[in-house]
Parts: sequence; structure tokens; C-alpha cells
Amino acid sequence: MLLESLREQVLRANQEIARRGLAPHTFGNASGVDRSGAKPLVVIKPSGVDYAALTAADLVVTDLDGNIVEGALRPSSDLDTHTLLYREFPEIGGIVHTHSEFATAWAQACRPIPCLGTTHADYFHGAVPVTEPLTAEEVSSGYVRSTGAVIVRCFRSGKLDPVAVPGVLVAGHAPFAWGADPADAVEHADVLEYIARLAYRSVLLGAPDDGIPGHVSEYHYLRKHGPKATYGQR
Repeated sequence: MLLESLREQVLRANQEIARRGLAPHTFGNASGVDRSGAKPLVVIKPSGVDYAALTAADLVVTDLDGNIVEGALRPSSDLDTHTLLYREFPEIGGIVHTHSEFATAWAQACRPIPCLGTTHADYFHGAVPVTEPLTAEEVSSGYVRSTGAVIVRCFRSGKLDPVAVPGVLVAGHAPFAWGADPADAVEHADVLEYIARLAYRSVLLGAPDDGIPGHVSEYHYLRKHGPKATYGQR
């Protein structure tokens, strides 16, 4: 069986998004990429398989073009989004797609999540962006691949670093998050949902549209992720 270690990581990531309530029913998927060989390979959840029944052997291995290398089941219907993001964002090693409640609500409202507090600033360097809606041509020419393309276009046009902004809201759809590996991607998906819930409630309470002062958000992000970070242990 190919990529046994990565399979276990991806299995745990899929089980964890279900356990944390980020993916009700089978509304979500997690994947990981192995870039160590001459040809990068992706391990991803099979389509429609219940998380509780999922095993490492059920996971599907593909190349970055979506060709199945190993696996008896059909890969996630979101495969083309995952593979495109791995091609365009070489810094990332794991991707999680969910339909978590509050993050999906912001996506359906086609609204970015502003940085309203330090909890947000600790994980995202600026607002959580929202993509443009897909055009009719993009949907008809390849909906899943186009979903990845609008994410990449959002980051390129906004000059955003996918390491500093480890997630996005796809307009009218739901969030994608990523990280250095599948576990890191789960953490960012979970934090994104928490941030979305806080922001929703903060807006209802009258939080200012421009969020916290930039010098405060910058301090909080850099103390955790900057070259002179002081958060955590060395």
C-alpha cells in the first residue's frame, strides 16, 4: 500500500473534522500531498464514504493531475480543487474542505471575515478573504477545477501569502483551509470556524467594520509567526 504514513495522517484528519463538528454528514474532505518523490502524490478521502467507516485502505492516491495511482473507490468530488491548490501553492502539505456552519454562512453571504480581534490575528494575517462567485462559463467548463482557480485568483490579485492566510471562503459555497500537513490544515479549519462564529456575534453587537487597529493585529500575528516570535516554546 502506497504512502502508509500519509494515509494515516489523512485518515485522522478526516475523522477529526467529523469529530469536531466541522463536516456534518459527509460534507467535507481532507487530503495530504507527498512531494518527496519525483512525482508528487495526493492522498484524499473517497467520495461519500462515512467518516466512521473510513479506513486508511479506503483512501485514494492520485497524482497532481488527478489520475488515480492507487485505490478502488472514487476520490472526493473536490479532488480537482485540491490538486490545483497543491500545484499553485507549493508551500502547503494538507487541505481541508468543510461546510462548517458559521464559516459557510460568511461564504454564502459573500463576505470576507474582517479581523475584529486578537484571536483572529493570531492565526490569519488580515481578513479571511472571500472569492468572486464563479461565472456560468466557469461552472460549465469544470466547476471543481474552477473553484480552485477562483481561490488562486483571489490570492494572486490580493497579493496574499497562503502561509500567512491559511484559508479562504468560496463565495456561495464554503471554506477551504490548509497547512503544512493534514493535521495543520484541520487546526486552521477549526480556528476558521471559531473566528467566523466570533465575528458573526461581534457584528451583531456592533463591532466596527474596520476591526481592531492594524498595529494591534500586526503585533499579535508577528508574536506568533514572525521572525522574532515570542509565543510558545523554542
